[in-house]
Amino acid sequence: MVLRDTVPIVVGVTGHRDIRPEDRDALCNAVEKILLALREKCPHSGIVMLNSLARSADQLCAEAALKLSIPLTVVLPMAQEEYEKDFSGEELLRFRTLCGAAKECFIAPETEQAPLSPDRDFAYRQAGIFVAAHAHVLLALWDGDQTAALSCGTAETVGFALEGAYEPKNAIPLGGNCPVWQVRTPRSGAEGEGAGKVRFLGDEAAFELTLARTDEFNKLAGQEPRPQRALLPAEREPDECLDRLETLYEKADALSIRFAERYRRLLAALAVISTVITVAFLLYDEAELHWMILVCGAMLLLAWILQRRGKRIASHRRYLEYRMLAEGMRVQAFLRYAGRGGTVADILPWSAKTEAGWVAAALNACAAAGAPKAVHAIRDVWVEQQRRYHEKAIGHSGRAFRSSERIVGAALRISIGLYFAVLVFEAVWGGLLPFSRQIAEAEKYRTLSKLLLGSVSAAALFISHYYGRLSLSRVTSDHVKMERFYRTVRDRIDRFGETPGLLCLIAREELTENVSWCSYQRDNTAHFDL
Repeated sequence: MVLRDTVPIVVGVTGHRDIRPEDRDALCNAVEKILLALREKCPHSGIVMLNSLARSADQLCAEAALKLSIPLTVVLPMAQEEYEKDFSGEELLRFRTLCGAAKECFIAPETEQAPLSPDRDFAYRQAGIFVAAHAHVLLALWDGDQTAALSCGTAETVGFALEGAYEPKNAIPLGGNCPVWQVRTPRSGAEGEGAGKVRFLGDEAAFELTLARTDEFNKLAGQEPRPQRALLPAEREPDECLDRLETLYEKADALSIRFAERYRRLLAALAVISTVITVAFLLYDEAELHWMILVCGAMLLLAWILQRRGKRIASHRRYLEYRMLAEGMRVQAFLRYAGRGGTVADILPWSAKTEAGWVAAALNACAAAGAPKAVHAIRDVWVEQQRRYHEKAIGHSGRAFRSSERIVGAALRISIGLYFAVLVFEAVWGGLLPFSRQIAEAEKYRTLSKLLLGSVSAAALFISHYYGRLSLSRVTSDHVKMERFYRTVRDRIDRFGETPGLLCLIAREELTENVSWCSYQRDNTAHFDL
């Protein structure tokens, strides 16, 4: 499996630096069982361990990961030379060996504003925040003692993960909550048994759903060919994180388009089937073509099969979730290309985290990397590119909307015309009025008119329903608004430059627009229940 082609399942690590020597075997066994179970649950996903390699517990987990061929990403609280002052003897040698075996090693960025004289505890706290914020699940080798919480200890990092924020009193969860696997770990000198006992802290059902949806995406993404087009210019400094974001954007975008087409085909098929059922029943009832009842049955069976298939492949859900994932990856890639760190999951609207929490977790996981090493201008590759995209889309969606209006209007006019034709027939030859002159074959013509009027009216209704579900007027309106937004941003950049505040504004507005659109589309989902 090529790791950059899929969303990694990130396991963060925190733990005591003074575990009892006699507990090492039990703790190693517990950690390995957890990692193996996670690998079994996510067969299509790569697992990555996010670890600061502190003494004892962190190093024990890192060795277990490497034993199972799980890549190790090291998040240092400070420069390696300074951090090594925390180690001595065998632990220092082990630290250097693990750093050398790591897939990536970088210093944790400062999430909080640094005090005038930042100390080591501040640096440890930043590393703990980073690990908790970017992990799908936190592996805590911890005794569970909350009273021993410090500003930078294991209990504090567990709090970061479960609260989803490093200032829970003043903030709602940013990138989403991170559950915790606690491996009971008594401190050195403490009495008691139970070392290695595992307890899950957090919403286990939500976590299982996150794993399932992530692995589902990775399975499909693994079947997608590598993208041939590039989101960003190829002439740039090597950046594995940026490569992964770009690749995952292209794959999520392709999958979203594929499932959107499937959803539309399903809508069209159900509209045709409904029309055929209506016509067949009219022929059975009015024309006394008794064999048409078999056609009705066949169409109902086909509708039931399509309904079951629609639920099984979940084309509409995947279409929207993969669209949200693609937009998040694209925005994350542009921000990193512009030299901005952090994760866009922090600015995702609350509704997105509620409706598709696995997407926020995926964005966090894919942003688990060191700060970007280069800064690039994004006016043309992001702002102007998006403005042109929306400008082009206005024409495309506008033409589709006008076409749908013409088709629905034509079907309605034909229905109205048929109605008036039937009305004239009944008034002149059908006996509707006192002076009407009934003809001998009136009943035959009446049956034919019922068939025509019922069939065309049903077709008009189902065509209108089909185009209504596509929300073409809303799509066109959204493109118009976003084209105007990017035109305004382009003008601001030309006047004031690419300021950090403006970049954040672009990212927030784009994500909010996408989430709003997804929510609208979700509420407008066709129901396939018979």
